[in-house]
Amino acid sequence: MAKEIKFSLVFRDMWQSAGKYQPRVDQLLKVAPAIIKMGCFDRVETNGGGFEQVNLLYGENPNRAVREWTKPFHEAGIQTHMLDRALNGLRMSPCPKDLRQLFYKVKKAQGTDITRIFCGLNDERNVIPSIKYAKEAGMIAQAALCITHSPIHTVEYYVSLAKKFIDAGADEICLKDMAGIGRPESLGKIVAGIKAYKKDIIIQYHSHAGPGFNMASILEVARGGCDYIDTAVSPLSWGTGHADIIAVQEMLKDAGFKVKDINMAAYMEVRTLIQEMMDDFLGYYIPKLNHLNNSLLIKPGLPGGMMGSLMTDLEDNLRSLNKWKVKNNQPELTTDELLIKLFDEVAYVWPKVGYPCLVTPFSQYVKNLALMNVIQMEKGKERWSMIAENIWDMILGKSGKLPGEVDPLFKEMAKKEGRKFMTTDPQENYPDDLETYRLKMSQAGWELGEDNEELFEYAMHPQQYEAYKSGAAKAAFEKDLEERKAKKTQTHEHHGSGNVKKQLPNQVTVNVNGKNYLVNISYDGSKPAATPLPSPKGEGNPSDIKPASPLPSEGAEGLEILAPLEGKAYLVQSSSEVPKKVGDHVEEGEVICYIEAMKVFNRIKAEKTGTITSIAFTSGDSVEEDDVLMTIA
Repeated sequence: MAKEIKFSLVFRDMWQSAGKYQPRVDQLLKVAPAIIKMGCFDRVETNGGGFEQVNLLYGENPNRAVREWTKPFHEAGIQTHMLDRALNGLRMSPCPKDLRQLFYKVKKAQGTDITRIFCGLNDERNVIPSIKYAKEAGMIAQAALCITHSPIHTVEYYVSLAKKFIDAGADEICLKDMAGIGRPESLGKIVAGIKAYKKDIIIQYHSHAGPGFNMASILEVARGGCDYIDTAVSPLSWGTGHADIIAVQEMLKDAGFKVKDINMAAYMEVRTLIQEMMDDFLGYYIPKLNHLNNSLLIKPGLPGGMMGSLMTDLEDNLRSLNKWKVKNNQPELTTDELLIKLFDEVAYVWPKVGYPCLVTPFSQYVKNLALMNVIQMEKGKERWSMIAENIWDMILGKSGKLPGEVDPLFKEMAKKEGRKFMTTDPQENYPDDLETYRLKMSQAGWELGEDNEELFEYAMHPQQYEAYKSGAAKAAFEKDLEERKAKKTQTHEHHGSGNVKKQLPNQVTVNVNGKNYLVNISYDGSKPAATPLPSPKGEGNPSDIKPASPLPSEGAEGLEILAPLEGKAYLVQSSSEVPKKVGDHVEEGEVICYIEAMKVFNRIKAEKTGTITSIAFTSGDSVEEDDVLMTIA
């Protein structure tokens, strides 16, 4: 009898791999019946990963979304699953044990059946506790092998890792080929090796289409004994996303496997509804390049999920870098030029930091380190001159054991900065902290939520949750969306005649007597204005023309501490820290605030010993490079 292979629709990852945001709950509930009617899916990925965080970022409650979104699938007998970052839970940094335990209780109560547990270091010390916590909460624990291609990550390596997870109680194994760079033949051997160890263990294969291997890989893992294949639907298939269900189903049927038929009328309905979501707002955060397969990704090995947000974030990075280049009379870079420089630098950095699997959060860490290297070197500064604290935690072993050896240069840097490498269980570095958040919620008059789900959300994403509760997140998102829509309309208008081949500029930089000014250009007869560079937080009166001050300077209030990069400024990173205030004495080199950029927190240090005389931002404010953060006298 032919082996049956079942399908999962990775609806959450489809969006995360394409762009920045997830659909609203009303959009999810509208598409759910059509997904069910397709009749070919036994599983749907509904949440986890960045789902909760991005809901908070646009001002919506993720807990409501998860509960309502999972319900119709349960009623139809379709299993729901989520993505889980083990020690990191649903965020980019490690979680305390009590938060990890609450995590699974909440997700089970919300209607999630299966948790896919992964650690980007493939450190069993991070994964095995989550297997235990998930099973205690009544969930199916699916342990993931993060697939990459390196001298370390062999077939034997992965089969041995799977055995450890199975012995620890994992109900299922997932081959998480997050960058789609797993080689087909090797993947087939990994599946066969796991099945040889435990014949009845369920194996699910997850891969991304970008590099071009994944259809061959799907066929090889199927022949090796795989049980479930993750798929997508148009217009969010292929590219940085996943193979389309139609192609996968036809390929496996032709190869002799038993597969479910697809209701094509329902497929077209799902397709139409996804396009409607994109036209509504989600498409404004999906770069066109993410629809394309790109074999350039084989070399850096960056994952599809990260590429979705990377191309959006890269626009801001490029704009900021080019602004600096204009101010310094240097030629600007194109997106392609920056992208190739980044890919090359990732390939250079990756072995030096010990070959972590390039999956969240370590893909972000390696990419961010590479990007900061590129930006700093473009500005004539040294490589490695800016390393975020999260990245140091990875290098030092605070997040788990790296698969390979760290380059001696980091050992030297760590020694100079008084940092120590660690070999202890990573969880020991992060003490229980739920009671802190419970108290803060009580003081704020906030409800803990059904099954403590609001407590969980606050403890998991403190900054984002506070911005959501205050309304600041929704306001910032709506402003950003309005600007993107206006920009698209403007671009369309400028291209509409067919005679205009380039978008007309609305701003140019001019230099007068050695001082740079940003001049706003109007095409409707209104009076343009000039703005100094930079303008703190993008504010200020355009008619007040003053020269830019890109370098720190001693003024009446003291030394200006400038933002070294664009992002959101915060006074603290965690609840255990005490925020700095005006009048505080600080020592040179002391951390005084943070800038969150590209999902990691970068420490900003005092450049002199003295007293803080002013703070120019409120926590959560967006800042641009060279904005004044504080003054120290």
